[in-house]
Amino acid sequence: MKTNRLIALLLASGLLTVGACKDDFLDVPPANSLGDAQLQTKAGVEGLLVGTYAALNGVFGNRFEGPNHWVTGAILGGDANKGTDAGDYSSINPVQRFEHDATQGDLNSLWRGRFEGVARANKVLATATAIQDQLTAADYASITGQARLLRGHFYFDLKKHFYSVPLFDETIAAVDVPLVPNTPDVWAFIEADFQYAFDNLPDVTGAGRVNKWAAAAYLGKALLYQGKWAAAKAVFDGVIANGVTSNGLKYALLDDYAQIYNAENDNHAEAVMDVESANNTGSTANANYFDDLNYPYNTGPDGPGNCCGFFQPSIDLANHFRTTNAGLPLLDYSFNDPANAVANNWFHVFEDGQDEGTFVEDAGPLDPRIDWSIGRMGIPYLDWIEHPGSAWIRSFPYAGPYSPKKYIYYRTQENSLTDGSSWTRGYALMNYTIIRYADVLLMAAEAEVELGNLTAALDLVNQVRARAANSQYWVKEYDNPAQNAANYVISEYVAGDFADQATARNIVRFERKLELSGEGHRFFDLVRWGIAGTELNRYLDYEGQYLVTKFGGANFSAGKHEYQPIPQAQIDLQGSDILTQNPGW
Repeated sequence: MKTNRLIALLLASGLLTVGACKDDFLDVPPANSLGDAQLQTKAGVEGLLVGTYAALNGVFGNRFEGPNHWVTGAILGGDANKGTDAGDYSSINPVQRFEHDATQGDLNSLWRGRFEGVARANKVLATATAIQDQLTAADYASITGQARLLRGHFYFDLKKHFYSVPLFDETIAAVDVPLVPNTPDVWAFIEADFQYAFDNLPDVTGAGRVNKWAAAAYLGKALLYQGKWAAAKAVFDGVIANGVTSNGLKYALLDDYAQIYNAENDNHAEAVMDVESANNTGSTANANYFDDLNYPYNTGPDGPGNCCGFFQPSIDLANHFRTTNAGLPLLDYSFNDPANAVANNWFHVFEDGQDEGTFVEDAGPLDPRIDWSIGRMGIPYLDWIEHPGSAWIRSFPYAGPYSPKKYIYYRTQENSLTDGSSWTRGYALMNYTIIRYADVLLMAAEAEVELGNLTAALDLVNQVRARAANSQYWVKEYDNPAQNAANYVISEYVAGDFADQATARNIVRFERKLELSGEGHRFFDLVRWGIAGTELNRYLDYEGQYLVTKFGGANFSAGKHEYQPIPQAQIDLQGSDILTQNPGW
């Protein structure tokens, strides 16, 4: 997938042909596009498939389109908040307060981008069928299997965002697409795409390509979202026992958590399905353009990005990493008690008008994943410098004290694994992992809990915690590599901790929060668990104590805010008799 997206876009746009004219010399193919005759070859259909992969990264350059869902998954889920200041990218402000409406333009771009991906997948499928006699059986199965997995992904994304969407496959002509009404009954279509991909894809397809086991993991996820626990468990069991990456590596947890997010380690054994990036291709859109605003603010030569601080981990998230002295999470929410809060010292400094030099780092026990996930003052920030605090924060009272730390490039990678020629150095080259193996283990644990198999769930959760407990890879002080950067304490659970189903369920859900923080999953997890209203209003109330102007009075309305509105621009375009608005909007 490390391909030039510009070429991919041109290939995928080759849907128009010039009508017949009396004078042959006027029959000129449209510029920058290919007609059906050129596409209906093996090379043509493979080019269309490349264009479909390109849509994973977004199509229209809108940050909501990014596969990491930093706004709709992480910010709305309470893992982070919109940083910088209130006036910059202000259209996000009402979104994070759950006060936006159906005219929100970024959500329309997300809708359009995902349906562009669907259309590209359908074009691959229609073209492959038209030239099936030119393809070997193996080529046909692989091409169509990849296209259907990608289409399933786009529809999965649409379902979890918009709930009710139009369904159309490769048999529906493009001119008829606007006549397709939206429906919430999407899961059977998605399951069928993933099942077909699983049945037809080989174990290994090559780096950057989806394979049989990516299809299985996604099928399991779709089943999990529907509460089909036994079916999901069976699929996840197969992935865990037999799954291999596109490079043929057996799926496994990496020893070093930080290497999941390092561009030098792309296509690693934990990547079940990812979106690959490229640089030096003539367009920064091939890199992680969707993250270009999210690096620490104003870091200049001493830090990554030189812009803009839009994605700041929340105070509530940081506090979740507090542990008991025995190294277990504070499942009773005491992590947010004022005397027990990681953020508390920060706000005493700023509220009392003291100099930042009076700040004292938290000495309490912490899960080591906090400093792989969150940039905190005084803690080494990858290979850059110790996080300097407010010097990397545009507006502390607006966005809080923290910076993101996942999917951040290293100082040694600047201008080699980033594109340094643009207005920001933040166009980085690192794969974003849509599904990683730790996610699979925790989804499998969730299914086991719901089936009453608590011992199996305990083992799966402990596999994830055992990796985090490997002290060799904890963040160390720059000047003393033998010294941990903070008081890291973490332990595995024992059988007595999983004494009943309700407790085990809470543990698995908490572990997903810790392990996958900031990766765009949280909001959708809360919605499918049916606890979004309770959890997000707790978060908004807590965070609003500190970030008053941002969250004061904000409220999540159950029965409405679980899903985004159908974009008004689409209803206006197709008609309210075709597209029906979601409840509450």
